[in-house]
Amino acid sequence: MTEGVLIDKGRIESTAKMGEVVLIPKKEIDIKLEADIITPDSFAGRNAEEIGNLHVWQGPRTYPLSEFFEVIGSGGSSAAETLIRIKGDAMRVKRIGEGMSAGKIEIEGSAGMHVGTGMKGGEIVVYGDADSWAGMEMTGGLLNIKGNAGDHVGCAYRGKWHGMKGGRIVIEGSARHQLGGGMDGGEILVEGNVEGFCGIRQNGGLIVVKGRALRGVGAEMAGGTIVIGGKIERFSPGFEYVSMENSVKVGEVELIGEFKKFTGDYAISKRAKGALYVDANANPEL
Repeated sequence: MTEGVLIDKGRIESTAKMGEVVLIPKKEIDIKLEADIITPDSFAGRNAEEIGNLHVWQGPRTYPLSEFFEVIGSGGSSAAETLIRIKGDAMRVKRIGEGMSAGKIEIEGSAGMHVGTGMKGGEIVVYGDADSWAGMEMTGGLLNIKGNAGDHVGCAYRGKWHGMKGGRIVIEGSARHQLGGGMDGGEILVEGNVEGFCGIRQNGGLIVVKGRALRGVGAEMAGGTIVIGGKIERFSPGFEYVSMENSVKVGEVELIGEFKKFTGDYAISKRAKGALYVDANANPEL
């Protein structure tokens, strides 16, 4: 297993003086909610009644947030001074924290699709799993998923080429397909495993996977860095071996171990500048 440290640059210092809003689910949600208003930016300066009157989409209709959640507390005077706690599972609630610029959200359960999409700052902690598209196109802040994540973490949206540009995503479990697709900047750390096409079309930034990867790592990669600490089941053919390294240092991140360094993906462009580091002990055949 690869060892190393990622510096936590996105965590806010304290929540001691923050205005706190607690959301408690009232009932089971059938059709998923589009709840991009659940952000410190939207809740700041509002009391419980005003927050409850904010509208979310469910299918073709809008409803007040209070239709689905009991709202307790008030937002702080600014987004940076606002803490939101969702006390329960929110897997059927989409777009929590979308575009947030500051403050903190804690989800005491799982989160639905697009959690942290377009996030600019602040912190989101998901104590369960996160559905697909978590942290899509985020530019700043910290998204910490304590469980597993779905497909397309930190990716570009369909039809777009550029995904995550800044900030940090930490997944303490495993992730599925196309982690960091189109990534331009920022950092993604996965403590567990990933499936297919991790770092596809990556242009910049850093991806560290401490476990194994299925196939297609760095496919169509033009820039940035990927580190895989476990076995890659099917290695991408467009990468060329460069050297053996004892450590990997990218910015403030340093990982210690025996790595084989490759560059590519030359199957797409002879000018590709992507760096792929693979744990030597887990991949003796490469």
